[in-house]
Amino acid sequence: MLKIENFYMSEALKEAQKAFDEDEVPVGAVIVHEGKIIARGHNQVERLKDPTAHAEIIAITSAANYLGTKWLSEASLYVTIEPCSMCAGALVLARIKNLCFGASDPKTGACGSVVNIVNHKKLNHRIKVSKGILEAECSYLLKEFFRKKRKNP
Repeated sequence: MLKIENFYMSEALKEAQKAFDEDEVPVGAVIVHEGKIIARGHNQVERLKDPTAHAEIIAITSAANYLGTKWLSEASLYVTIEPCSMCAGALVLARIKNLCFGASDPKTGACGSVVNIVNHKKLNHRIKVSKGILEAECSYLLKEFFRKKRKNP
């Protein structure tokens, strides 16, 4: 299973690279259903001037449209960084089955780092979480983006 997880995360990394190339925080996501990528997303906050235009939100909307349902109960999300509280909440509301992320986010991560929304005991849905998939690659892209930002403000 590890090899297939690496494949899907590498596809999420391709989305993150698109964000990087567009001068967006390089986060990418793909949603997999029945072994097929049904949705892709990358951060578009700056481009759309929309604080909710995170990779995960864009992918969730696309997947729901593709499947014609608000429930993604048999789907898995692969994302390059641990989702924030907004995205983690959206994953719970969409009832996504599995969350696989690359790099942890010690500042805003809402899947165990700062808070744990995806498996909060008072919420009505739990998500199976796998972390650290292609972690070095996911972390590198983010670090490189912010290094360049500091160098050229």
